[in-house]
Amino acid sequence: MSNFDKCFAELMSTSEIQEKLAHVKSLEDMTGPNGPIQMMMRKMIEQITEKERDHHLGYAANDRENKSTSNSRNGYSQKTIKGSLGEMPVDIPRDRKGDFYPSLLNKYKQLDPHIEKKILNLYGKGMSTRDVTEMIGDIYGNDVSATLVSQVTNGIKNTIDEWQNRPLSSVYPLVFFDAIFFKTREDGHVISKASYTCYGINSQGETDILGIWISETEGARFWMSVFNDLKTRGIEDILIACVDGLKGFPEAIESIFPNTQIQLCIVHQIRNSVRYVASKNIKEFIADLKPIYKAPNRESAEIALSHLEDKWGQKYPSAVKSWREKWDHLSTFFQFPSEIRKMIYTTNIVENVHRQFRKVMKTKSSFPNDEALKKMLFLAIQGLISKTRKKKGWATIAGQLTIYFGERMKME
Repeated sequence: MSNFDKCFAELMSTSEIQEKLAHVKSLEDMTGPNGPIQMMMRKMIEQITEKERDHHLGYAANDRENKSTSNSRNGYSQKTIKGSLGEMPVDIPRDRKGDFYPSLLNKYKQLDPHIEKKILNLYGKGMSTRDVTEMIGDIYGNDVSATLVSQVTNGIKNTIDEWQNRPLSSVYPLVFFDAIFFKTREDGHVISKASYTCYGINSQGETDILGIWISETEGARFWMSVFNDLKTRGIEDILIACVDGLKGFPEAIESIFPNTQIQLCIVHQIRNSVRYVASKNIKEFIADLKPIYKAPNRESAEIALSHLEDKWGQKYPSAVKSWREKWDHLSTFFQFPSEIRKMIYTTNIVENVHRQFRKVMKTKSSFPNDEALKKMLFLAIQGLISKTRKKKGWATIAGQLTIYFGERMKME
C-alpha cells in the first residue's frame, strides 16, 4: 500500500473522523486550517496527483517489470496551494527528470474553487465509470485516459476493504439490524440486491455502522454469515439485538450470540399484520393494537393481546396469530425501563439511515455492479458518521443496562 493509501485510509477511518469532528465548535473549525474539510481536500488532491504521476511514468509504484522508461519517481515536494478554503500544504509527487507537474495545479499553485467542488463531487457521486470520466475529464481536459480514470477510481477499494475488516468493540449493548434494496445490473439484467445494515452502539454510547454486506435476497442464512463476520472482527457479546420480523432471524442470531436478548420491531410487526386486514377495518384494528405495545408492563400487554384475539381472531386469524407466535420476542422490551424501551421497540434508527441512503442515491436508478453500489454506500456512511455523536442520555441508559446485564456490560 502506498504512503497515500495509508494516509487516505487513516483519514476515512471512523476514529479519525470522529476525533476531528469532536473538536469542531464552529464553521471555522470545520473549514479552517487542518480542519476536517481541508484535510479531506488535501488528501484527495494528493491521491489524484499521485495517480497522474503513475500515468505519466507509465507504470505503478514497485511495478518494475512493466517499467519501459528511464524516468522514475523522486519522492515529493511540499507546496502551499491556495483555494477557497485558504492555503494548505500539499505533497506533490516528483520525477527524476523533472518534467512532471500535475495538470490539476497551475504554475501559480492555485486551485480553482470550482475544481475543489468537482473533486468532492467525484467522491460523492458513486464512482461509476461515467461519473468519474466526466468529473476527471472536466479537471484534466478531454484527453483524459481510461487508464487514469481506472487508477483514480480504484484507489478507494483498499480503503473500503480496510474499513469493512476493521476490528470492532468486544461488546455492543445495542445493535439494530435491517436491510434495504437497490437495483444493480448482473448478466445484462437489472435485479434487486439487499444491502444489510448493522447499526451498533458500543459501551461508551458511540454509534457506528459496522459494515456493508450485499446479497441478492434478504434471508436468515445470509444474516448468519453477517453475524459470523461480526464475531470474527472482535464482537464477543451483543446484549440486545433489534431486528425486523424476518422468519428465522432470531434463531440465526442465537446460533452465533446465544445470550443476546432479541426484540422484534413492533412497527414491522404492525405493517405485516395489517396486510391481512380489510381496508375498512384497518383503522380500528390498529387502534386495538396500541394497548398491546403501549402497555406499562408485559402482563397488561398480554391482557390486551387476549382482547385482540377475542375480537379479531376468527375474522383475521393470520393477522392475530403472528402476534401470539412471536410474542416472546415482541415483548422483550417490557422488562426494561422507559429510556431503553423507546430505543429498542423499533428498528426506526436504522430506517433513518436508510432514508439518508435514498436521499444520496435518488439520482441512481441502478448501479452497474455490486462494487459501484458498495462504493456509494461507503461514501454515504462516511457522511453519516461525520454527523454522529455520543448517544444522548447514554449515562442513564448505560447505568440501567449495567444493573440488568451486570458484568456483560463491561466498559472498554
